[in-house]
Amino acid sequence: MKTDSFPPPLPGWAVYAAEAPPGQPPAGPRWPLAFASFLYLEPAHQALQGASRVLSFYLEDESVGLSVAQLFIVPDFLGPGRASSPGRAPFGAVQLAAGVPLAALHLLLTTAEAALRQRGQRTLHIRGYPFCYDPAGAALLAEALRQRHYTVPLAEQNYYLDATRDYEAHLHPSERRRLRRCRQQGLVPEQEPPLILPLAYDFIAACRQERGVALSLPLTQVQELFQVFPGQHLLFSVRKPGGDWAALTIAIQVSSEVLYNFYPASPRAENHLSPVVLLNESLHTYARASGLRVVDLGTSTLPTGPNEPLLRFKRHLGGVAGLRLSWEKVL
Repeated sequence: MKTDSFPPPLPGWAVYAAEAPPGQPPAGPRWPLAFASFLYLEPAHQALQGASRVLSFYLEDESVGLSVAQLFIVPDFLGPGRASSPGRAPFGAVQLAAGVPLAALHLLLTTAEAALRQRGQRTLHIRGYPFCYDPAGAALLAEALRQRHYTVPLAEQNYYLDATRDYEAHLHPSERRRLRRCRQQGLVPEQEPPLILPLAYDFIAACRQERGVALSLPLTQVQELFQVFPGQHLLFSVRKPGGDWAALTIAIQVSSEVLYNFYPASPRAENHLSPVVLLNESLHTYARASGLRVVDLGTSTLPTGPNEPLLRFKRHLGGVAGLRLSWEKVL
């Protein structure tokens, strides 16, 4: 394990930086984390993201003996000299505990940038998590990156369902009618067992293909995620009276507060019923019963810009608008 040491300019604060050998999981913290990691920022998940090497950075508060922020970066991921956080994952960036001062966050980022320059990296790209995951932490990180002259090449609208409030009451009238029609037609939401994952994947892929959208992960990688993180990867469906699927999704519990609606799908032939409205009610019900706060509906960005019809549908579901930012800096 290769480690870097940078003299901390702040009394009581230090940064632990390490690079694991190729093929090995990223280094964990020297001191316990002051927070529970988002799923994609756990070293075990980083090890599945296909990077040849990952740099780990942990901000340490020496006064309490805890690691209070973490950052994983993949050198050369976007090309020679172009580092990225994350590798193959929905997001990376810095996760931090409540109350971390801005000056200490700058120490972490200064250390990371210096380590990247030492390794011949010329740019750093950071894809952040939606602000709804940790509003205070995301805002503090955004301010630190602004002060460090990072640019924002992509700012996206991100919608989520607030699991603490009633689902049906916040639907647009048109979606409320569709929800009631689904119930009248005998459609039933289900949580499916993981053993049917190959069939579910084929169903989702076929639905996506109808709409000209490819899945981002092959079945083998999805199966690996279900095997390594079985409690965080779930299957939800809507079945017709005869038992056939009308809608299906893979949902991912990203944290103790967030459920991510990762791969929602429904055949075009079911558009008249809009079973995805019932599917999202099922996710909302599960999240509420599990003490979760957020059902993340994701962003809706096409290469040409925002996917306005999909954004409108998420608003009609009662989705709350939020922000998700990506940053970049020439090092």
